Amino acid sequence: MGDRLTFLGHSTVLVDLDGVRVLTDPMLGHMAGGIRRHWPVAPADILTDLAAVFISHGHWDHLDVSSLRALPGRPEFIVPVGLGRIVAKAAPGIVHEVRAGDRLQIGDLALEAVHAEHGHRRSLFTASDDALGVLITGSTSVYFAGDTDLFPAMTDLAGRVEVALLPVGGWGPRLGAGHMDSDRAAEAAGRISPAVAIPIHWGTLYPLGLRRLARSRFERPGPAFRTAVAARAPGIEVRILAPGESMELGRGAIR
Repeated sequence: MGDRLTFLGHSTVLVDLDGVRVLTDPMLGHMAGGIRRHWPVAPADILTDLAAVFISHGHWDHLDVSSLRALPGRPEFIVPVGLGRIVAKAAPGIVHEVRAGDRLQIGDLALEAVHAEHGHRRSLFTASDDALGVLITGSTSVYFAGDTDLFPAMTDLAGRVEVALLPVGGWGPRLGAGHMDSDRAAEAAGRISPAVAIPIHWGTLYPLGLRRLARSRFERPGPAFRTAVAARAPGIEVRILAPGESMELGRGAIR
């Protein structure tokens, strides 16, 4: 398929770059607890030959055990310190526990764990050291922010990111601490200054019964992010991808 990025809904993104396939925060099923998915699930064959899976933190909409069990093959897993045991029980493959600043080489790609400003407790008994994002660098560079609010060190990413995947919303009736809305995500884009910014973490998952009652609440953040970026940082291109849609990476595809 060549170098491309495919948005699979919520925070699940498939990055095909330099012959290496990296998947983020797989949430592949129709539901988790009281959460419902309102987009078709990705076909299984799109996830073959995964080299690595990055999990940003332990919250249920990012570390979904049933999704890990459904992944084909034996990819390597990259997780925050403290979550390795959960992941190792759910799926075969090497598990790397990392902290912000740690780097791994997966094929021709360098993966660097990046701080995320977000809660990290999964349950009363399980927590990770921190929530994380990841900077994937090869012939181009992709920053996946995971779940995060603004944090000062975001400016350290300026000049290092060509495509930024930024969370702009949520799945509940309100957006809690440790998240960005479309305006704060636009500020993040301005700090990072990527060539392309793509909104994630919006419009895919809804609490049971709320899609019919408050549909616009969940579908507004992506377009609002585009408007906010145009006002704050008009040199950044915003591409809104529906689940299942892709964009090419590499020369000529970005700017």
